[in-house]
Amino acid sequence: MLSPKSTEIVRATLPAVGGAIGEIAPLFYDKLFAAHPALLRDLFNRGNQASGTQQQALAGAIAAFATALVEHPETRPDAMLSRIAHKHVSLGIRPEQYHVVRLHLFEAIAEVLGDAVTEEVAAAWDEVYWLMANALIALEARLYEQTGADGAAGANVFRPYRVTGRLAETAEVTTFFVQPLDGGPLPAFRPGQYVSVQVELADGARQIRQYSLSGRPDDALQFSVKRVTGEPDGEVSHHLHDRVAVGDTLMISAPAGDVALDDGDGPVLLASAGIGCTPMTGMLAHLAATGSQRRVISVHADRSQATHAFRADLLQLTEKLPDAVAHIWYEEPEGDWPADRTGYADLSRIEVPAGTTAYLCGPLPFLRSARAQLLAAGVPAAAVHYEVFGPDMWLGADA
Repeated sequence: MLSPKSTEIVRATLPAVGGAIGEIAPLFYDKLFAAHPALLRDLFNRGNQASGTQQQALAGAIAAFATALVEHPETRPDAMLSRIAHKHVSLGIRPEQYHVVRLHLFEAIAEVLGDAVTEEVAAAWDEVYWLMANALIALEARLYEQTGADGAAGANVFRPYRVTGRLAETAEVTTFFVQPLDGGPLPAFRPGQYVSVQVELADGARQIRQYSLSGRPDDALQFSVKRVTGEPDGEVSHHLHDRVAVGDTLMISAPAGDVALDDGDGPVLLASAGIGCTPMTGMLAHLAATGSQRRVISVHADRSQATHAFRADLLQLTEKLPDAVAHIWYEEPEGDWPADRTGYADLSRIEVPAGTTAYLCGPLPFLRSARAQLLAAGVPAAAVHYEVFGPDMWLGADA
């Protein structure tokens, strides 16, 4: 909780800081990478830096946390903090790196806001920063302990795995099967979680990306990768598709992620769009493998049958469950396809039972639409969980 004096200062200066955060965030990253170029080469996603999405996500997180402190001082935005902590643990973030971030972030704030950053203002925002940083450090320490990694030293975060198989799901999506190179046991994971995959690229950079665990084979971890094209192309997804073969070694983190299937027996709704089907397929596979009796409603939206990864899995797993149904929408369906299932997914047309817990994954416009439709249907906000690939541009929405 912020001190009373800092609360008033942050409340008064939040509009100015919030209004300038879009300028502060990119300047911060410029300063950080100028002083520590290895962070951009081997830790931060270079694609997200080039597109600007990481800067926007940082700005949103800082603004959301500060707003929560002054508007809801009695509660901490744990949902937002948990999401960040899981991502940090999957990357191997260490406590001392928060000091590095603080140094360059406050340099950027002072440079953008100038004389408006008095000693009192700097002290108040320093309090905000360390409340957030120390909360994350504590959460991450517990997560590191659970995985057996030493977060303080950055050790044992990544483990070598051998690629034992790969399967083309569609022209754009490939599934990889990996086993620990040391012959040890597979790590435990919860349905819906992801792993970080580290690869060495042609320029020597060791870039890291997160991929959802898309199934539960008995003797391997299974994750699926969509080839990312655009501005810029996904350098890691292209590397995995084009250069990683059976027998190769990948460095992979312990599973992480705060959006995971609960252990209850109430109704569950799994809604996805595009490659967002990967964690939902993992959840559905778990439900089928454990003989779940839950009411399961699956919803998926895609461009067409040809681009729908795990289409056969969705239908087969749904048939295995005693009380499950699948609703599918295609924007450009091939062949004979129902008109009322053509276009964007419309969850308002689905009967959602009372007590449903919903899990969403897909592009941000899909997430916003699906969440709004579920809330309108009476699903409590606390029962709607979402996963977004890449920087979370929606941080704080559920905090």
